This record gives sequence, C-alpha cells and structure tokens, in this order.
Amino acid sequence: MTLTSSTTALGGSSQQEQKRITGADALMDALRRNGVDIIFGYPGGAILPIYDAVHKAEQQGWLKHILVRHEQGGAHAADGYARATGRVGVCFGTSGPGATNLVTGIATAQMDSVPMVVITGQVPRPCIGTDAFQETDIFGITLPIVKHSWVVRDPGDLASVVAQAFFIAASGRPGPVLIDIPKDVGQEEFDYQPVEPGSVVPAGFHRFPAPELSSIEAALDLIDDAQRPLLYVGGGVISAGAHESLKGFAERHQIPVTTTLMGKGAFDERHPLALGMLGMHGTAYANFAVTECDLLIAVGARFDDRVTGKLDTFAPRARVIHFEIDPAEVAKNRRPDVAVLGDVGVSLVKLLDLSKQKPVELRTSAWLTRIESWKDLYPLMTPPEEGPIYPQEVLLAIRDLAPEAYITTDVGQHQMWAAQYLRNGPRQWISSAGLGTMGFGMPAAIGVQIALPDEQVVCIAGDSSILMNIQELGTLIEYNIPAKIVIVNNQWQGMVRQWQQSFYEDRYSATDMLPGMPDFVALAKAFRIGGVLITERKDLRSSLKQALATPGPMLIDVHVRRDENCYPMVPPGKSNAQMVGLPNHPELSGVSL
Repeated sequence: MTLTSSTTALGGSSQQEQKRITGADALMDALRRNGVDIIFGYPGGAILPIYDAVHKAEQQGWLKHILVRHEQGGAHAADGYARATGRVGVCFGTSGPGATNLVTGIATAQMDSVPMVVITGQVPRPCIGTDAFQETDIFGITLPIVKHSWVVRDPGDLASVVAQAFFIAASGRPGPVLIDIPKDVGQEEFDYQPVEPGSVVPAGFHRFPAPELSSIEAALDLIDDAQRPLLYVGGGVISAGAHESLKGFAERHQIPVTTTLMGKGAFDERHPLALGMLGMHGTAYANFAVTECDLLIAVGARFDDRVTGKLDTFAPRARVIHFEIDPAEVAKNRRPDVAVLGDVGVSLVKLLDLSKQKPVELRTSAWLTRIESWKDLYPLMTPPEEGPIYPQEVLLAIRDLAPEAYITTDVGQHQMWAAQYLRNGPRQWISSAGLGTMGFGMPAAIGVQIALPDEQVVCIAGDSSILMNIQELGTLIEYNIPAKIVIVNNQWQGMVRQWQQSFYEDRYSATDMLPGMPDFVALAKAFRIGGVLITERKDLRSSLKQALATPGPMLIDVHVRRDENCYPMVPPGKSNAQMVGLPNHPELSGVSL
C-alpha cells in the first residue's frame, strides 16, 4: 500500500532539487531530517540495502547505530531512549524472525504510550504472499499494537511516510508506529523529493482540540467544594511535561498526590503531599486515601486494574474528574463527573491560571491530618538487620548511594520494591508497567545511557528477568556503556512464587530458578564486564558504593532472602482497602509495615 494519495500537505515539501538515489538512502535522509541520530538494530537479509545506507550515514558522521544482540533488546533500548528523553526512539529489524522478535517491544511501548518508529525489512515485492524465505506479514501481526503502520511499495512514498510516522508517534497520546520496507524498495533508484517534518499528516488525522474552559471551570468548582480530594496521577503527566503545573496546583490547594507505576516521577515523593504509588503493591496510606476520598482527580491515568483492584469498590465515596488526552480512555472503566479532554499539560496550566484568579478557601487540613496518621501507622517496611539480606535493603541502599540515577527495572517483586522505595524525578523511572515485560530492564538501560551519556543509569533486575535478555551484556561491553545492573537475586520467579504461596496453597510449579541458576559474576566476566557478588549485609553498602563508582558497565549480584514477599498487597477481587501485609497479618515477614 502507498499513502502518498492519502496525505494532506501542511507546509509543502522541500524546494531542493530532486536527486536520483536509492530507497534506502532516501529513508536515511528522511530519518536525519526528523532528528534521528541514534538507531538500535540488528541486520539481516531483507534489510541489507538499508544497512548499507546506515554504513554511509555513520561514515558521514551524523548517525550512530547500536548493534544489539537480539531484536527485542533493540526495541526495548529504543523504548528506554524515548522514555528518558521524550524523543521518538528508532529501531530496525529484518524480515521474518527479525520482525517478530520486535513484537514484544512494540507491545510494551504501546501499552505504556511510548513514541517509537519501528522499521522492518520485508521480502521483495514480487515475493510477498508466496511464503518466501523469512516472509511474515508483520503489518498484519502488529495491527493491534501500533498507532499506525505502512508497507511501503513505492520508494517515492518513503519521505512522506517517515514524516507521518514521526508526527503520529509523538502526537497526542504517544505510541509506536511501524514501517515495513520490501528489500527491492530499498534498492530501487528514483527521483527523490525530500519532505520536511510536520508537513504531511494522514487523511482523517485530527489534531487534538484545546481543553474546553467550561470543563476546567466545572472541575475547579468540584475541587473547591471537596474536603477530601486526591490527585491520582499517571504517565500522561510525564508525557506532557506537566509536573511543575501539577506541583503548583497541589500546593496551592493542599491536595495529596498519589501516582501510578507509570506516573512515578511526576510528583516529588519526598514532598509532604506525596503518598507514593497506589494499587496492588501501593502504599497503605495511598490505598486508604483513595478509598476514603470524596473527590478523585485523575490526571493522565487510565484506571488500570492493578490500580483499582475491584473496580466497583475503587474510590466508592468519590466524585471523579478525569483529565485525559485520549477520548477512548474516558468512561472506559470509570465514568467521570467531569471530563477535561485535551493535552494534560495545557489543561493543568489553564486550571492553575483559573485557580489563581480568586483566593483559595482551604478545606483539606483535617484530611491531611488523617493521611499523616496513616503514614505513621503504616509506613513502608524498615528491614531488620538480621539474617539474610532483605531485598528492601538493597533498594534503600541504592536510594542513598545513587539518588539522582535514572532507574530502569525488569518486572516482578524487585520492580514493586523499587517503585515503593526509590524516589525519582520526571523521566527518571523507566519500567514496563502495562505489559509487564520481563527482560526489559537491561536493554532499556542501554537506551537511556546512550541517550544520556553523562547521567548515572542503574538497572534493577531480577534473577529470572535478567536471563530473558542476558545477551545484551555484549552490547554493554561493545560500546562500553557504563550502566550498572543490580540483580536482586532470590533464586525464584519471585512474584509468581508469592502468588503460588498466597493463592495456590504453596504449590510451587515451575518457579524455582535455583537448579539452573548461573554464576552471574562469572557470566559477566565471560563478556569482559566487571562483576560483584554480595551475600553478606556487612558488605552491601560498601560493595555497592564501589561498584556504582566503577567506570564502565558493572553487574552486581546481590543474594537476598528467598522467601520475602512484597507487601502491602491487594489480593485479586478485593478493594484497595483490603490489603494483606499490614500489622495484623502474619504473612508479612520481618518488621511490620
């Protein structure tokens, strides 16, 4: 399919003279015009013409290609790059298995609204539909998990398609797009006419309207009348860069703030109004607050099931305001009393400006006092200094030793402990939230470190998750990427084991990783990467400090107690107020929350 006929000119094409070049060279020029200087990828037969053009671009000095060791790693690296910078991440893969290896990374980005352009090679045009070697319909396979996609059958369409792809990926609610390019399209010479970024959009694409003033006024009226308001903040605030407006409004009206896993970093968790994360493994005081509030102000959040618990018991006493850019999310899970549609950043600025037009009559002092009492009664666990290392100790040590680090995580118990204990600034928390992708953390750390070479980057991994993309140690050493990988090693698939203990009568089916556990330090050294093993509490902070300060990549394997569970926890089918792991629950090991 071609989309030249379905595009609308906004600013016109470049007035440069046409030049006869190959489709692959046209692709690279289009990427350069859209600001691309980093690509993560892995070559193969169908994408070889494009990689020949990559070679030329690197020789010219404007592009750096990062060779990952698996296409999934490339997708996650592009994802991490995008989350840390707000720019569109780019990854390449060849046809067939190369393209299908990207699917998990594409779905991860789609679930978490991450802007990515994914470019795949395809078999030559005459071979499409013949079951040719390494042919798959990646266009059809990825339709449910992209914002938009193309199969480019005419090299003359490449410039327009690339311009549209970047526009769509970054506009509105961000997300991944896919461009599939047959091999012979990359090889074919044609008269190239550049297309400038933003000058074309697909037919039918609607720009998001500005938030309606009447909706913002209605929202402010509800806020002014509330006595127990709560700001429930998701990843949309980070995508919109709206954290300063959020802080200003919360402080002006003295409204407590809880964030989702995607919203971490949108509000300073050291702030007196901060309640940390809510939901299945959220803080007790955040979950009590959402249960008791009389007004829930959802900002860039989608009422995910891991947040709401049993949906009909979520904020049961509250009226709801929903600030959201994606109309499909409004009333999908919870019908709001007031919906403010549009860019969350614009909406919050207008809300704060409107608020400043009249004095604020504060009504939340009793509410804040009650929340403080919950914080005193149910703080996060302080691990006792006895027995094997508690996993929570590892996160507390990292919080103290690397307070300004960009954090990536894998998925599981260690992810939840990291979310509970670490405090991050905007775009400094990078974790697979919606899809829960094991193996995300290390390649995402590669993307973050490549994007931000002068920043400290720490990946919090689990011993099971890390093995899913362990080959990316090769990428770390090839480019001397100084990210630090910390494995919180309990020798289990920890979260699955916790569920088996809690809900399956201790039947631990296929979750014990100890019999096949590698020597991670020896494995790191096999890749010529420094490695440290920590098994004793007395060595934890000193060894971590030294490893974090060591130049170049490091793998730090910390052995923690095997049977520690992640609490608080909202069991499935329960309300957020029905947490286990509070003081009167024997399931909690160590010191009570």
